[in-house]
Amino acid sequence: MSYPTNINQQKFKNKKSFLDFAYSAPYKYKNYYIPKRNSTQKRLISQPTAELKFVQKDVINQLSAFLPIHNCAYAYVKNRNIKDNAELHRHSNYVLKLDFKHFFHSIRPKILFNQLEHHQIKLSEIDQTILSFIFFWREKKDSPLKLSIGAPSSPVLSNFIMYRFDEMLNQLCEKHQCIYSRYADDITISSKYHFYDLNFPQHVQNLLDQEFQGKIKLNTQKTKYLTRKHRRFVTGITLTNDAKLSIGRQQKRLLSAKIHHFKINKLNDEQQILSLKGQLAFAFYIQPELKVQFSRKYGEELLHKIMSD
Repeated sequence: MSYPTNINQQKFKNKKSFLDFAYSAPYKYKNYYIPKRNSTQKRLISQPTAELKFVQKDVINQLSAFLPIHNCAYAYVKNRNIKDNAELHRHSNYVLKLDFKHFFHSIRPKILFNQLEHHQIKLSEIDQTILSFIFFWREKKDSPLKLSIGAPSSPVLSNFIMYRFDEMLNQLCEKHQCIYSRYADDITISSKYHFYDLNFPQHVQNLLDQEFQGKIKLNTQKTKYLTRKHRRFVTGITLTNDAKLSIGRQQKRLLSAKIHHFKINKLNDEQQILSLKGQLAFAFYIQPELKVQFSRKYGEELLHKIMSD
């Protein structure tokens, strides 16, 4: 990498001004919390300043051509989404769900540079230092540098860092006639055949220890074994016993109730209507036949009114 990694030089007067900016970059974040999905806990989001965000985007756009992303990765990848991820597993009878513990915050500069070396990408010490400060966030002065949830560069870096892990785990799954996919920190392994006695969680943690020296770990409290006897889901999407995708009965009832409230003028808040519109668009994308069902129940005209308001 050469100064300043071909960043738009209009942003900086000279090399010194760029270096001064880089060294202070880990502190250029605004922190706030958002609720976690299906949890009472909150997730810490660290949002870089507009100027740092510009630099992060510029640098990651230049580096991304050299950073491979595995085909098993479905988050933050163009033309892949949670529906594509769920589609992979819809014919499986057995599903294993695994989750990483504090995924982004577990990724440190050394992990990135080790993975770059594995891909024959070598950087000088000064380049490593600059990239560490540009891409990684420091919560406090004495805190370690770590990947932030909120930086535009973090999704690409996290997917690249997991490339070798994804490849090794995918090979292991193929060996045992299983399907593997990863959506950010959400791992899904499934099969038509019973495979739970193979102790995949331990194999996964062994691979993580081997690749990341124990820095990235599974959240064992979130490990789930799912079968046809119970609700099977992948990234929030239900797998039905007839090998289709569904938003689930509970979500369907909730949407039906909201449509009814809209019909009788009990749902008239603009934000609530906008939220319903988004929820319906998502539901119809995951489960297209729902649009037909709701149209029969409430009429096409009412649905059109909701979706067009």
